[in-house]
Amino acid sequence: MLDLTYEPPKPKVIAGARHDWELVIGMEVHAQVSSRAKLFSGASTEFGAEPNSNVSFVDAAMPGMLPVINEFCVEQAVRTGLGLNARINLVSAFDRKNYFYPDLPQGYQISQLYHPLVGEGEILVDMEPGVARTVRIERIHMEQDAGKSIHDMDPEMSFVDLNRTGIALMEIVSRPDIRGPEEAAAYVAKLRQILRYLGTCEGNMQSGNLRADVNVSVCRPGAYERFIETGDPGHLGTRCEIKNMNSMRFIQQAIDHEARRQIAIVEAGGTVEQETRLYDPDKGETRSMRTKEEAHDYRYFPDPDLLPLELEQDWVDSIRDSLPELPDAKKARFVNDFGLSEYDAGVLTAEVEAAAYFEAARGDNDGKLTANWVINELFGRLKKDDDTPITRSPVSPEQLGKIVALIQSEAISGKIAKDLFEIVYTEGGDPERIVEERGMKQVTDTAAIEEAVDRIIAENPEQVEKAREKPKLAGWFVGQVMKATGGKANPKAVNQIVQDKLGL
Repeated sequence: MLDLTYEPPKPKVIAGARHDWELVIGMEVHAQVSSRAKLFSGASTEFGAEPNSNVSFVDAAMPGMLPVINEFCVEQAVRTGLGLNARINLVSAFDRKNYFYPDLPQGYQISQLYHPLVGEGEILVDMEPGVARTVRIERIHMEQDAGKSIHDMDPEMSFVDLNRTGIALMEIVSRPDIRGPEEAAAYVAKLRQILRYLGTCEGNMQSGNLRADVNVSVCRPGAYERFIETGDPGHLGTRCEIKNMNSMRFIQQAIDHEARRQIAIVEAGGTVEQETRLYDPDKGETRSMRTKEEAHDYRYFPDPDLLPLELEQDWVDSIRDSLPELPDAKKARFVNDFGLSEYDAGVLTAEVEAAAYFEAARGDNDGKLTANWVINELFGRLKKDDDTPITRSPVSPEQLGKIVALIQSEAISGKIAKDLFEIVYTEGGDPERIVEERGMKQVTDTAAIEEAVDRIIAENPEQVEKAREKPKLAGWFVGQVMKATGGKANPKAVNQIVQDKLGL
């Protein structure tokens, strides 16, 4: 049994015309299950296929067609629940949620209301380095997606694409524990990160692969704490749901606008009506979509075509044993084992591909030095190059690892390493061979360095006197020697020899 003792976070306070108000936010995130086949049919889930090309007889609700559950989709949902420290219900059941819309051929959606697959869990949301908050998960249930209605292809007609119909979704429902727009965006970002580490959802919000419904209400200071103590939602204000949010920025903007809208209504003596709303990013406002339905409006009843889903504990345990290292654990390991800062470890573990790249590049190299090169040089260059994703980086982890190894062994200096990195980025090739063939090796011969230092000192007697009066000016000689040697001299050796020659 999970210990979900909850300490309320510091709330976001918004000043109204007459009173201060606090936000209360809960989220329902719809995550598309990473699977090649749909939840109840073998039809493809390929994104971007020709309209209505990935539709089976089951998806189209042809007479006599019966759903057959996809075991892999169930496994993915269980894996998600385990990754969120949630309780897995060994017995769950599917229900029919009845409503009528052109892109829902059956006239109902197969979902889970009374007996979900996954019960209570929690997510640790990173707000800033060293500061995290717990958001409780109420449940995760499985359901099938609807199709897509298209209204902008013809001025007089709408079209329906059923490719998405029947694709497996996980609806991840949080408790109303989120207290501000920034925390809401951070919650979705952390959830997306965990799902991508688990491999259960691609998390592409632009393609609708991950989308959120946001429930927003406002209350007077202290009311939320009374709700936590008593569990009575009567302490909270009337909530409104903002549907289908697919952008972190829009989530924050929509919450801020909706909260101020509700505050204005209440302070004017009105009553907030429970309803479903849409966010218009062009106008920066929410607008009414429909009155909020309750469960009885959908006439839920157990799906007669699907038996209750019964899982074996051994099967669940085997999934638990196969879980990958999750972002919080990986971040802690990067800090403890490699001596990285919380910030750097957070940057490297933000995306599963970046973490894998770093570990492959590190090899036997110094962790901090490798992290600096991945974060500063590689990420900076990729961003400059039209935000190229790290999965398409022209510099492989092995190539970057060799560059770092050459720096560590003092075969090349940091300046030469930057030139070498640019060569590898634009031309490719083996870093070690490039250094050899292009004569980029660092000069470590102290006799050659001394000769260069002596020459610079002899040519600049006035600068010598200034450096002896102000030792910090010795850096000028170091720069001149590095320039004279084409940046190939070992900076440490140059600095030491300059100090010795100047008697500093």
